[in-house]
Amino acid sequence: MICQYEFFYAFFCKFTKSTNKLVNAFLEYLSYEKKYSVNTVVAYRKDLTSFVDFLLTEYDQENLLEVNYSQIRSWIVSLVELKVSNRTVNRKVSALKSFYKFLQKTNQIQINPLAKHKSLKVQSKVQVPFNQQEINKVINLIEVKEDFVALRDKLIVEFFYSTGIRRNELINIKEKDINVFDKTIKVLGKRNKERFVPLLGSVKETLKKYLALKKDIPNKVEFLFITEKGNKIYETLVYRIINSYFGSVSTKQKKSPHILRHSFATHLLNEGADLNSVKELLGHSSLASTQVYTYNSLDAIKKVYNKAHPKSAKN
Repeated sequence: MICQYEFFYAFFCKFTKSTNKLVNAFLEYLSYEKKYSVNTVVAYRKDLTSFVDFLLTEYDQENLLEVNYSQIRSWIVSLVELKVSNRTVNRKVSALKSFYKFLQKTNQIQINPLAKHKSLKVQSKVQVPFNQQEINKVINLIEVKEDFVALRDKLIVEFFYSTGIRRNELINIKEKDINVFDKTIKVLGKRNKERFVPLLGSVKETLKKYLALKKDIPNKVEFLFITEKGNKIYETLVYRIINSYFGSVSTKQKKSPHILRHSFATHLLNEGADLNSVKELLGHSSLASTQVYTYNSLDAIKKVYNKAHPKSAKN
């Protein structure tokens, strides 16, 4: 059954066959119907533009409605020859596949040329979480100072580790989203899905100190985390904060906000947390996304097994 947005785009596309208009209709569909974030929509546009440019250069073809799989396969081969990683190639092809699914739904094409495409094999990335000692070292390192920037940075680290939220979710938290009485934080996740995560007592104390100093900053926005000039913090700043502090205490290759999210999930699972509960806290739509963290908990699982199983070698 076609929804009202798809009906609109089907009607729109019927009279606009040009490449740009078809792509724009698809991107609007992602924004307004699928509720994708601005960054995600921008990424889709770049990937589609990459294919459109290839099609025009190699085949002198502009009509996306008449594309066949052999042309797409040539594009994939060209990307591989350019040393683009299999993971990135799969992402680009996934964007193209979604585009053709949209054209199929809106009756622009009968068959998706990528319907039987199989993704390239990729080597699984092992995400190594921070250990408890590294996290404590960072918090102790920041605590040496108690100025506005130091308290903000400490609160950012504590928010990431105590809630497991994503970087974009942290950036968009507003003061009104925090309920100190219920000890909860309202988080706006992917596709504008709201969820509530707990506010720990220790984090609440840092929050109080931070808000007290924040009052002295000429605040221009309603968001919780701001710069010294009162502006909303941004993605690269958050990355630099985490990378800088953890770079001084950890030798791990990756030191990013996502690794703190990884640490949150892994440490919960190591302590026996239920997988479904961790899924809800992380804002995952399916258990498959959460299960990746169970690999990091294998040592903990082995310890539980060796301790509990009657035939284990504990004796």
